[in-house]
Amino acid sequence: MRFIKPSWLTHGGEKKDFEVYSCHVSPDGSRLVTAAGDGYVRVWSTEAIYNAGNPEYTKPKQLASMSYHSGTIHTVRFSPNGKYLASGADDKIVCVYTLDPNAPSHASTFGTNEAPPVESWRIFRRLIGHDNDVQDLGWSYDSSILVSVGLDSKVVVWSGHTFEKLKTLSHHQSHVKGLTFDPANKYFATASDDRTIKVFRFTPPAPNSTAQDQMNNFHIEFTIIAPFASSPLTTYFRRCSWSPDGNHIAAANAVNGPVSSVAIVNRGSWDSEINLIGHEGPVEVCAFSPRLFCKEPPSQVNQDGKGFSTQHLVTVIACAGQDKALSIWNTSHPRPLVITQDLAVKSISDLAWSPDGRHLFATSLDGSVISVVFEEGELGYVVGLEENEKALAKFGAGRRGAGVVEGTDGLLLEERSKAGELKGVQGRMGELMGDSRDVAAQKSKKGGPDASTSTPDPATVQDGSANQSGQQAADGTPAGGQTPQPDQHTAKLERLKQRVTITKDGKKRIAPLLVSSSGGAESSMPRPQLMAATASAQAKADAPQSIVDLSKPFDGLPKGGLAALLLGNKRKAAHIEGDEDGHVEKRLAAASRGGAVPILVNGVDGLEPATPAPGAGGVQPTPEFIRPAVVNPSLAISQVRLAVPKVRTHIVRSLDSSGRPTQSNAQPNGTNPSTNQASGNTSGDLVFEARNPSSPAATARLHDRDPAKLTVTRKGQTIWQDFLPRPVLLTSGNRSFWTAACEDGSVYVWTPAGRRLLNALVLEAQPVILEVRGSWVLCITAVGMCHVWNVKTLSSPHPPLSLAPVLDIAIHNLQTHPTVAPAVTSARLNSKGYIIVTLSNGDGYVYSPSMYVWQRLSEAWWAVGSQYWNTTDATVGNLRSAADSANAPGSLEDDIGPNNLSAGIIPHVERNTTNEVLLRGRAYFLQRLIKSLLSREGYEGFESSVSIAHLENRLSAALHLEAKEEFRTYLDMYAKRLGAEGLRTKVEELLSGLLGGVFRDGVNGEDVSKKRSKETGHGWYTEDDELCGWNREDLLRSVLLILGKHRDLQRVTVPYAKLLGVMDLESTSATEDTQMT
Repeated sequence: MRFIKPSWLTHGGEKKDFEVYSCHVSPDGSRLVTAAGDGYVRVWSTEAIYNAGNPEYTKPKQLASMSYHSGTIHTVRFSPNGKYLASGADDKIVCVYTLDPNAPSHASTFGTNEAPPVESWRIFRRLIGHDNDVQDLGWSYDSSILVSVGLDSKVVVWSGHTFEKLKTLSHHQSHVKGLTFDPANKYFATASDDRTIKVFRFTPPAPNSTAQDQMNNFHIEFTIIAPFASSPLTTYFRRCSWSPDGNHIAAANAVNGPVSSVAIVNRGSWDSEINLIGHEGPVEVCAFSPRLFCKEPPSQVNQDGKGFSTQHLVTVIACAGQDKALSIWNTSHPRPLVITQDLAVKSISDLAWSPDGRHLFATSLDGSVISVVFEEGELGYVVGLEENEKALAKFGAGRRGAGVVEGTDGLLLEERSKAGELKGVQGRMGELMGDSRDVAAQKSKKGGPDASTSTPDPATVQDGSANQSGQQAADGTPAGGQTPQPDQHTAKLERLKQRVTITKDGKKRIAPLLVSSSGGAESSMPRPQLMAATASAQAKADAPQSIVDLSKPFDGLPKGGLAALLLGNKRKAAHIEGDEDGHVEKRLAAASRGGAVPILVNGVDGLEPATPAPGAGGVQPTPEFIRPAVVNPSLAISQVRLAVPKVRTHIVRSLDSSGRPTQSNAQPNGTNPSTNQASGNTSGDLVFEARNPSSPAATARLHDRDPAKLTVTRKGQTIWQDFLPRPVLLTSGNRSFWTAACEDGSVYVWTPAGRRLLNALVLEAQPVILEVRGSWVLCITAVGMCHVWNVKTLSSPHPPLSLAPVLDIAIHNLQTHPTVAPAVTSARLNSKGYIIVTLSNGDGYVYSPSMYVWQRLSEAWWAVGSQYWNTTDATVGNLRSAADSANAPGSLEDDIGPNNLSAGIIPHVERNTTNEVLLRGRAYFLQRLIKSLLSREGYEGFESSVSIAHLENRLSAALHLEAKEEFRTYLDMYAKRLGAEGLRTKVEELLSGLLGGVFRDGVNGEDVSKKRSKETGHGWYTEDDELCGWNREDLLRSVLLILGKHRDLQRVTVPYAKLLGVMDLESTSATEDTQMT
């Protein structure tokens, strides 16, 4: 081992050398780059450094110097592909340079002593995204992303291809001073002054990925805390390093008791069992050698049949810091191989290995750059790079390349795909700047969907653009004689612009106007959470109102229960400050009036939970009008028992003028309005009331009861009235019919005028849920049987079916005793009469009438395993077409049309899963299970597989429910993920399924219609020209434009693109305009 310290290898100044903060070696080992306090990035020849002692060496030493920063440069890194060089400084900017193959155009900078440049490094990008100094940089091993960290506590991820900002991660609580990447390209780790290392999991983005595509990428995998509990905060850097075999992270500035150390963190479990102890001061930088070593020289004797070494391979790590010492370790020795004291006068700031693992470079704050050269066998014997690949293969380190263009057609398809993405980005930026109204106006001029549907005047059409530009007549009115409508948006904007405020000194000032306040129309930008297509009061209550950490169980009540939640723990009424007048005593006394028992009483020890006490007249018997319903004998032998609602004296169902249930029927907890109807509230255009008898019958016999009275009123005037001999449990209805379910299991149906439409429908048990939608009626009984009827056709789509399969009956059927099953939180119908059920365990189901089986739409497994779950991080376009039609004047909730058919069902069941998982705390245990799986060998593609399976589950559900808008949204998401993963077989199958029978008019001259008549397919296998309400050709063209940018798939996509003429500019632009509308 020898040290090389050339006198010219510095960042020299007039009086002293500048501090050198960072260094790095190029992937080919021919260049060393350094960064210092003089604001220069200098590129040196490593060959000149190795030959510094040779007086005959005359080649250039400094290859280039760049000064594009306005301050001290803290970090500099080459990209692994050797194409780019990045630097970060205290001017908050990251500069990216590229090597120009042409010779430098100038000899040297005028007025400086800089040597003439040999290479021409020009600035390629200036990346602005930090609010404070940039402390460290890192490239992924495939150069797909660049990550920068800084003193603003941010971790910013940039695309390694377009250098667009993909995501900003603000998870650290203090300065971030170190960064390292996993050589298997699965993780990167950041070290911060908040005394943690956070490990982030990521999927390498595609070359043309945008920030929109990466919203669900870059998640925290683990937070390492233990080795840094009392680490000092005086270090300038915390530069950590990942071992070349991917098994360990060397974390700088760790502590082992009172001693400074380097913590070796194990991959997967993320614990630290080994500490490298020996440095007297904090360690600021660690660097693993990029090569693996063995004890004996590689030969055929110690190799297997495949050429791999049979020896035990070790890694080598170098550590340095504030004690000015350099130590070198390997994994086969408990003590360091080399310790060099006082290598520099000041702290060592950075370390960099050459690609061959035999040279180490160190920089110091005293301005020196030192090279350490190791002789053959000193550290061990270097093995081939195939050993690195073998070691990383168990972590799924296989990487796909960018691919080779298949031909000119592939380039045209890629160009169309990029143009479509650029158009979407420009549209989003236009909406952010308030240009949505201008776009709508342009569409209306072109005759788009926003234009009037009336037939234009032929003269106006013949005149062309002159009349379209809005010529006005002599009287000042626009052409056509129409009176111009005032633009409310423009008027509001003018009022805001003219708002005058008076300052404290009496001067008048115009109030500044925010750009966002000028947007009058509702933006169609993607929302942070998947929204239902039908706007309702319940949808707002379903979504979580706060972000809950899924890694911890959630409990809504404090330790003291409900009483502590209301009035606190251990609060004594007599000692409350400011309660001299006895307000608390008066409140407790007021709560006890009328025989009510308060929650708390003022006891000897202060506020105590109240105990039930008999009233003034003794113990009151339970009134019979709130007795439970009579238990049917069928309940004794049923496999399912559901809670039966109590008989209430007054049940109300009210509808507004548009036919929707009023707010009194909408429950905040997501349960069915028909099962929990508020009594006593008669607000609404139409009110359906059921009054049960509250007193014994006149005959004085227990089994005799007065009849139940049913009344329908409109704005206080009675429309019709009827009587039933038995108490009513549930009511429901719409503007087409009314229905009521009684205690004896009978269901009655009336027309809007009060005519009985059907005879009483007699069921096997008491009804517990009654729901109507359009002409459909759903009734679920206490034994778990679901009945569906169509009152218009007087038929049922299927026989009565049981809820037992969805209540985990398959799990509990082997047990002899009754067990608790999940509760039914809601049961609804869609426009086609399909039953949708959500449960308290987070699952959501739909019954398929054609297959006679329940299908699971949503479950907690997707919530913690899929990257596309609709939490606050998900970004899915808002499904608005159905909501707009539902909110239009005169539209009814139960109108059936192609736009609102089943829209919003999948978001509804997934919101229920999110709520139930949060409330029950089940996500904590599921996350522990999934994290343990991700660290096991053989589960490298687990997260990707679960995410793709979740999208396929959504697609299948949307197709089965015929949810048009949701199907199109999920299809685009699915195509993007398939393209990013490069799943060629699935892409080919998807394109073939979308093609369907569009171009299959005949095969070898045969008539295909005869074959279709024999066996007609459904879903993906249908031969119709439409799929889920969309034209197959439009769907196929949209998917091709998404997949066209992936070169490794162009052999599959180009033939379909030729078939549809996607490369044709006119047809493509017309299709894009159609998709945007």
